[in-house]
Amino acid sequence: MYRRSIDMTEGVNLGGGAFGVTVKELRDLMEARGPDGLKRLRENFETVDELCKRLKTHPTEGIAKPEEDLEHRRQVFGANVIPPKAPKSFLHLVWEALKDTTLIILQVAAVVSIILSFFEAEDEVMAEHKEKAPPWLEGVAIVAAVVVVVLVTAFNDYSKERQFRGLQKTIENSSKFSVVRARSIVQIFLNDIVVGDVCQIKYGDMLPADGILIQGSDLKVDESSLTGESDHVNKLEDTDPLLFSGTTVMQGSGRMVVTGVGVNSQAGIIMTLLGATASKEKKKVEPENKSKDEDEETSKKSVLQQKLSRLAIQIGYAGSAIAILTTAILIIRFSVETYVHRKEKFHIKHFNSFVHYFIIGVTVLVVAVPEGLPLAVTISLAYSVKKMMKDNNLVRHLDACETMGNATTICSDKTGTLTTNRMTVVAAHLAEKTYINNLPVYEDLPATIAELLVVGISTNTNYTSKVVPSETPGELDKQIGNKTECALLGFIGDLGRSYQTVRNNYPEDKFVKVFTFNSARKSMSTVISLGSGGYRIFTKGASEIIIKKCSFILNHKGEVERLSQQDQKALETDVVNTLASQGLRTIGLAYRDLVPFQPALNQTEVKSVPDWNEEDVIITDLTLLAILGVEDPVRSEVPDAISLCQKAGITVRMVTGDNVQTAKSIATKCGILKPGKEGLIIDSKEFNNRIRDEKGEVSQILLDNLWPKLRVLARSSPQDKYILVKGIINSKVDKMRQVVAVTGDGTNDGPALKKADVGFAMGITGTAVAKEACDIVLTDDNFTSIVKAVMWGRNVYDSIAKFLQFQLTVNVVAVTVAFVSTCIISDTPLKTVQMLWVNLIMDTLASLALATEPPSITLLHRLPYGRTSPLISRIMARNIFGQGVFMVAVIFLLLFYGHELLNIETGLYAEMGAPPSQHFTMVFNVFVMMTLFNEVNARKLHGEPNVFQGITKNPIFYVIWVVTFASQVLIVQFGGYAFQTRGLTLDQWLWCVFFGFLVLLWGQLMNLVELLLPVNGFRSTAIRPGPDSASRGGEDPMETAFIKKKRDSQIFWIQSITELQTQIRVIRAFQAGVAKRFREEKRDRHMARGILGDEFGQNQPSRLLSHSSVDMLTSDPEELSLPEIEGDR
Repeated sequence: MYRRSIDMTEGVNLGGGAFGVTVKELRDLMEARGPDGLKRLRENFETVDELCKRLKTHPTEGIAKPEEDLEHRRQVFGANVIPPKAPKSFLHLVWEALKDTTLIILQVAAVVSIILSFFEAEDEVMAEHKEKAPPWLEGVAIVAAVVVVVLVTAFNDYSKERQFRGLQKTIENSSKFSVVRARSIVQIFLNDIVVGDVCQIKYGDMLPADGILIQGSDLKVDESSLTGESDHVNKLEDTDPLLFSGTTVMQGSGRMVVTGVGVNSQAGIIMTLLGATASKEKKKVEPENKSKDEDEETSKKSVLQQKLSRLAIQIGYAGSAIAILTTAILIIRFSVETYVHRKEKFHIKHFNSFVHYFIIGVTVLVVAVPEGLPLAVTISLAYSVKKMMKDNNLVRHLDACETMGNATTICSDKTGTLTTNRMTVVAAHLAEKTYINNLPVYEDLPATIAELLVVGISTNTNYTSKVVPSETPGELDKQIGNKTECALLGFIGDLGRSYQTVRNNYPEDKFVKVFTFNSARKSMSTVISLGSGGYRIFTKGASEIIIKKCSFILNHKGEVERLSQQDQKALETDVVNTLASQGLRTIGLAYRDLVPFQPALNQTEVKSVPDWNEEDVIITDLTLLAILGVEDPVRSEVPDAISLCQKAGITVRMVTGDNVQTAKSIATKCGILKPGKEGLIIDSKEFNNRIRDEKGEVSQILLDNLWPKLRVLARSSPQDKYILVKGIINSKVDKMRQVVAVTGDGTNDGPALKKADVGFAMGITGTAVAKEACDIVLTDDNFTSIVKAVMWGRNVYDSIAKFLQFQLTVNVVAVTVAFVSTCIISDTPLKTVQMLWVNLIMDTLASLALATEPPSITLLHRLPYGRTSPLISRIMARNIFGQGVFMVAVIFLLLFYGHELLNIETGLYAEMGAPPSQHFTMVFNVFVMMTLFNEVNARKLHGEPNVFQGITKNPIFYVIWVVTFASQVLIVQFGGYAFQTRGLTLDQWLWCVFFGFLVLLWGQLMNLVELLLPVNGFRSTAIRPGPDSASRGGEDPMETAFIKKKRDSQIFWIQSITELQTQIRVIRAFQAGVAKRFREEKRDRHMARGILGDEFGQNQPSRLLSHSSVDMLTSDPEELSLPEIEGDR
């Protein structure tokens, strides 16, 4: 049995068909490790070339005729797909929905009620009624309501399952890989890879299939996902050529021929053995590279999830207490009246009454607990994720969507995110001359320098980087691969030479050694053979690093001169900093010759083959060829996007590998740095010096003194980025606590992406490891897409808050009415089936209506909520409490006096089983009408006056609203005994709708009171923020939600009153001033006449006439009397 369970060959086509190798032979080959794999390769296939022949492929040209061959290869060797576990059926989801504890209790109680109803004796009181409800009807109605709830829940879960599978398929189809087919390099989906394909692998790739290395350059692979060993494994053609799916390329590049795909690959075999679903398989097979391990998923909840969990627990405790208290009161009161006052003996019908009271208590619990909250969260997230894909945000983890709405800090890369990632060489320092925007041609340069430049750039770049003509005439050439390398290749074209001609003369398999680029080196070097038996090393990289490794330079004649330390500093100051200050990335180009004969000035003599592993010895004493300035323009939309972030309370920080001058220039152009505003710009060295203590360890205290002012971190390493992100997240300097989003594209960015609250990976330039570690993939690598993610995240948060505001209001009203009426009349006007219908309105229908509100730009006109702000803000609490009080007052008014006001028969103190009354039907109907109209109120969270704004943009909302209203009409008019309702007249319906409409007016009245009355010494910032509202400590950000947004109606109204007050004050001041000045001038004239004579007094013009009303308004305010307007307002 055991042998059969691990026999992976069962059901697989083991024959090789037209190929010279079988699936089993390839499996046996790939089961070996290290030198054993090389030994098995040589024993069975001799060489890699021989294996390629048997697979009918070519080691450099790939599959010759892919269009004819691919399907046949899939039939023989299998497809690169691991079949996922079958989805849950609808019936299975129904069964899971039935397992809900409260529903189980209701079902059991309903069944018991039905059984007991058949033993119930004739009741004398009931006999007096001409019609009575069948005793079993309540139980059947409850069961029917539970069935409806279960079916709706199962349908929602089924839809959610389909959406998630569609999302997973989208994520899988978003990844492509480079393969060689018919001599051309093409990008194909991972599922399209077949055995025999020649794949080009590079740093950061996660291998999609098993394979044998054909050619490698400085290749190191992380095989911890298979072996558990954390050390990187060197892969060489002549020592360890076996490559396995699921492992990660940590360094170097190369080509491999695919030998195993899908379930026949090593990762696929393990996944099949584990018998897990696709998601679980990936987690178990790739424990080091998985993006979110299970421990983190359970322990690290999103901001919204943490707040909802706390709130659900609190509501659950309160609801349980009220439900138990309600049941206890009903049972005690019934027992006292029956057994003490009436002195009756126990009868089976009494037990049915106890079950009825128990059902009421459970129903109160069902209504009290917002079990629809998870559904609202799921619907809102699924809706947002689907829409975000159109905004170039591929969400891999749903909770990241709403977490992004709380982001307070964004640590962004520069290249490709803030800039266009369309790089071109626009400046060069060659032969002791600097060219800016006027590059030389080949003939203008000394022959030695020109030739070395062409060969050095052509060979010392990844051969996957290419510049090809655009398919559309008149457009720029298409850059494929690394954009910096494409800029250098374009520079070769500008010189008038072809890089491809050089590459044809120097194929990759003839390279002696390649030191590939990584974040530690910040350079790349390639070693080629010289015809004389020596070696030439070409190096390119960050200009500061290359200059420091150079001991020589070529002058304007192409002759070698020594480069002293003073000369190095002069180059950095005069050339590098000058170009960098213009926002250019500076690249240094250099070379070194190792010769077996008497060396020249800049050559080094070698007697034997050097040890290429001693990189520090090899890459030194270089000769500087050139310093190139590469321009990567800022995206035109980025400055506005960053400005929008800053207005939304989000701080954008640039974390880049460029030098300080380049980073400063780009940050200024983007708007991250603004003239006159404080902003710290430091490089990696200074950053580490300022955050580490005497022991060299990172100090949170020192980091807290640095990060609030930090805006640009230059020459940063992935470790620097991780330390910064971790430090900001752990910081407690800000009461709100920071929520950090970070972008990354490299393999080493994985830790920072994983640590951040939201990690963004670049979809175009990002490595597979970065995409695996992130939460959201930016399919266009554009910063504006991050801003859209913020907007969608805030929309999710607000959608949940809207639903919560609506549901808690209904909860408070329903529970209060049930409890108070139970205590007073031993019954509740809201029957069990009616409460279940209300619960359905609250949970499923309201979650669909409120959780699918489309976002608007106004979401970015407020500050982020942060980690610690309460989920229910003061304004939400005001709405919940205010609307709850109003609705409870209306319901109790109708409950105790409605029969008199509306001249209908009372339903108070009716016996159990009595026919439905119009009185209680009116109470139930008014409650539902007020709930429906309050659903419109709940669309606004911050006291906005126009609750209908944007309602036409959400058809789901108004369709559900109309459907719910129509359903309520049918239930009231035709529900009968099942829903405990009795048909209403047109006048009664109009009264019900009128009471519902009053909810809207009551909401406007609360807003008006909030606007006019001071709260804590200042007027509500929800309507119109005060000038210092943003600086008030501890203030709820939701209350300042629309600080930036002006609401025309209120502001016009407020400004009108203010202007009226000002005009009245000016008039009164003018009148007072005129009278005062008139009296003073009259007195002065009298004094003048008395002292100087009448002539002087008569000849002086009136000073009063020389003062206009404008003069008065610009006078010293102390001179003017501006009376306050009280009663005259």
